[in-house]
Amino acid sequence: MKIKRQTKIIELITKNDVETQEELAELLNAAGYNVTQATISRDIRELKLTKVSSEKGKQKYIVLQKQEAGLSEKFVRVLRDGFVSMDRAQNIMVIKTVSGMAMAVAAALDALHINGIVGCIAGDDTIMCAIRSVEDTIEVMEKVNKLVSTRNDGYN
Repeated sequence: MKIKRQTKIIELITKNDVETQEELAELLNAAGYNVTQATISRDIRELKLTKVSSEKGKQKYIVLQKQEAGLSEKFVRVLRDGFVSMDRAQNIMVIKTVSGMAMAVAAALDALHINGIVGCIAGDDTIMCAIRSVEDTIEVMEKVNKLVSTRNDGYN
């Protein structure tokens, strides 16, 4: 029940600008979850929700991102440093890396949360990525290509 409720909380704050615990409780009760203020408060703490200013100038809850600032750039750098080439077979993307870099590049891909990638398996210099569909595979390859071809050192 707790996992379902917390999943619903994330869904609600993603779809709505929820400003208060009371508003969140109302939305949860309307969705069939009988909650108290103490339960809401505990869930907010466990989910690491935080408040930010919305576009309308009011406060709203969001999920606090686990990645610290600049961390995703480090993952992109690992991807660039290890990347050699990529190809696809239907909804499988295969990335060739510098020898010994496949595990690091696969971990970087996972950490970047590229939409469409279901998971990666890495060897020494080859990564197989399972992609949701053939169409998603093409989009993922375009995103990866942009990431590896964009440089932040002033030479591009």
